[in-house]
Amino acid sequence: MKTIARNALIGACVTSMGLASAAAAQPAPPQTPRNWTYDVDKRGNRVARNVRQTRPDGSWREETRQGNCVTIKERSATGEYKESRQCNPVAPK
Repeated sequence: MKTIARNALIGACVTSMGLASAAAAQPAPPQTPRNWTYDVDKRGNRVARNVRQTRPDGSWREETRQGNCVTIKERSATGEYKESRQCNPVAPK
């Protein structure tokens, strides 16, 4: 009975050490600098970040690219909002 309890205790310690090392082995994703136009996902692929230009009068323009499509969101200084989307298909080669 003593050896069964000892083996169970050793097994529990080894398992808990294995789980702790696995959790500590996964590094945090790297931080992308703010002035870059993309982020890096958990696989290391680039993901486009929205590009927003703000003017001194409070108006702004934002471009979002998704594949061949571009969505443009604009807001004027008077508060008028406009959103447009344009998709350009890839020319066959």
